[in-house]
Amino acid sequence: MAKDKARYFTFLLYPESIPADWKQRLELIGVPIAISPLHDKDKSSAKGQIYKKAHYHVIYVAKNPVTADSVRKRIQRALGVQSVAKVQIVVQSMDNIYLYLTHESKDAVEKKKHKYSKHDIALLNNFDIDRYITLDVEDKDDMLNDVCDLIDDHNLANMRELRRFLKAHGSEYGMPSIKVVNSVLRAHTGLIRLYFDAVYQERKYGRGDIDKETGEIQD
Repeated sequence: MAKDKARYFTFLLYPESIPADWKQRLELIGVPIAISPLHDKDKSSAKGQIYKKAHYHVIYVAKNPVTADSVRKRIQRALGVQSVAKVQIVVQSMDNIYLYLTHESKDAVEKKKHKYSKHDIALLNNFDIDRYITLDVEDKDDMLNDVCDLIDDHNLANMRELRRFLKAHGSEYGMPSIKVVNSVLRAHTGLIRLYFDAVYQERKYGRGDIDKETGEIQD
C-alpha cells in the first residue's frame, strides 16, 4: 500500500536526545522550519501537578510531497537516530498548528494549557506562516463574520483600530495574522465600511439607549 505524502509535517524533539548545535543542523537541511519555545510546563492532566517531559514542537515544510518516514530519516541523519519522535502529517490547518507552538490555538486555550511566549519561536530558512494558510469559501465567510463581531462587540470605528486590536488580541480569538485577514476583507470593503460607520455614528451621537445584547432601541 502506498504511503501518504504531504508537504507539511510536525514532530517532537527532546532536549536530551539532540546535539548542542541542533538548530544549526536543522537549518542546513534547507527547508522552512518553525520551532516552538521549550515546552517544560505542560501538565500530564488538567488536574494533576505532574509535568510532561520537556520537548519542542517543530513544523517542517518539505519542498515536494514526501512521506513521514522520509522526513524522520532526514531529521535522524541531521540530529541522530534517537532525536525525533511522532513525525506526523499536518491534517489540521497550518495556522492552528502554528498557534499550538505557544498553546494559543483554540483547543489549547479551551484546555487551559500553559501559554508560551511567541517571541521564543525560532523560524529557520524564511519560514512564514502566511504562505501556508489556505482558506476555502466557508473559512473566509466565517472569518468575515468573526471580524464583524469583533468590530461590533469592541466598538472599533476604523481599520487602524481593528489592526491594533488584532495585533494585541487576535490570537485570543483564533484569528490569523493581519495579512491573512486583509486578504479576506479586501473583497468586502463595503460591508466592513458599514460596520465602521455604525460604530462611528454611535460614538458621535452617543446612542446609550441601545441594548448591547439585542440591538434594540430602549424606551
